[in-house]
Amino acid sequence: MNRSRLRRAPALAAALPLALVVGCASADTGRPAAAPSPTGDGHEAEDASALEVGANAPRLAITYDGGVQVLDAATLEVLADEPLPGFSRLNPAGDGRHLLVSTQGGFRALDAGAWAEPHGDHAHYYTADPRLTDVVFPAEEPGHVVTHAGRTVLFDDGTGDVTAFDSADVSRPDRETREFSTPSAHHGVAVELADGRVLVSDGTEDERSGVRVLDADGQEIAARDDCPNVHGETVAAGEAVVVGCEDGAVLYAGGRLTKIDSPDGYGRIGNQFGTGTSPVVLGDYERSAEDRSSTVALIDTTTASLRLVDLPAPYWYRSFGRGPGDEGLVLTYDGALQVIDPASGTITRSIPVTAPWEESEDWQDPHPQVFVVDGMAYVTEPASRQIHAVDIEGGAVWRSAPLEVTPNELRGVSGDVEGDDAG
Repeated sequence: MNRSRLRRAPALAAALPLALVVGCASADTGRPAAAPSPTGDGHEAEDASALEVGANAPRLAITYDGGVQVLDAATLEVLADEPLPGFSRLNPAGDGRHLLVSTQGGFRALDAGAWAEPHGDHAHYYTADPRLTDVVFPAEEPGHVVTHAGRTVLFDDGTGDVTAFDSADVSRPDRETREFSTPSAHHGVAVELADGRVLVSDGTEDERSGVRVLDADGQEIAARDDCPNVHGETVAAGEAVVVGCEDGAVLYAGGRLTKIDSPDGYGRIGNQFGTGTSPVVLGDYERSAEDRSSTVALIDTTTASLRLVDLPAPYWYRSFGRGPGDEGLVLTYDGALQVIDPASGTITRSIPVTAPWEESEDWQDPHPQVFVVDGMAYVTEPASRQIHAVDIEGGAVWRSAPLEVTPNELRGVSGDVEGDDAG
């Protein structure tokens, strides 16, 4: 990826300090009208397998030890099986078509083979053969990927570098990028808002407790340093941003950073799940670093308040999701998908999905995961090598399918136009 680096805004380095960098590229950022697919040399080309279809066709992706598979979300049929050595993670790319695979050397684009092309007041939908592309965003330690308001932001834990670009340009070699460098490398996160403001974590490899907000010109406009073990982010309605802390959360809303304290001395929120249409954020909640939690947090971004909800069994932090009606979803150890009303904090439904299970000591081991797309919740069951499609409104498993591999990470794409989620 060719990028020119232009240093600017020296006042930013003094105030934060962070260095803002912009990579300049072609002014043409329009999406190709043909059915594009990135090729090995990074240029756009029409995909010979592309087929126009009548509606969006969501796809799922699962990683396993040695590769990644792409499935049709409607039939659960395996459409592609790409070898990929080592432990890999799946991240959204934000364009409704691609996923970014965190693997050796950086973030590698996986073309899931389903997308939409806007055409006035409607869109045309296409499918093609899924494939792992040669488009790579280099990173020493590829970390969090955040998509919001048509922008995709990558964080390199090994360097502290942050790279942002238009989500629609993920496969374009001439994409324009906006880049930052945090003062020290750390396991961090950054999110760009619709007007160009950026919220970014601050810390070191040993300790991180800072949250910074920069304006579109890279100037610091808000900061807090009371968020120990800062981790994760999500964006709720009205572009309210929530990041987790070891003792609560930090909320950015109305131009202000507000600390929301946990009701317990140790009450860690490390993973948050929001939607652009709900002011309430769902988060995991740990009262102890050793005990498995059966409590989740609901954070109301309009009142900067936190409510705890007890579940019938413990859970794993990757077994979360949000339903089509903004419901909170948590798969618990008893194998049931708990459906939570975010307004009342009550469990409205408990849907049996998998056999009982427990979290292992190694987070990289395969565990059940939850992913929601196009109104359906998908749940992997590594122990039985299955994947389940769950009808949330109907309260039952709609379809299950066997897998020939043991699934680990689970993600997917909508196959539709995305990016307009400013809230």
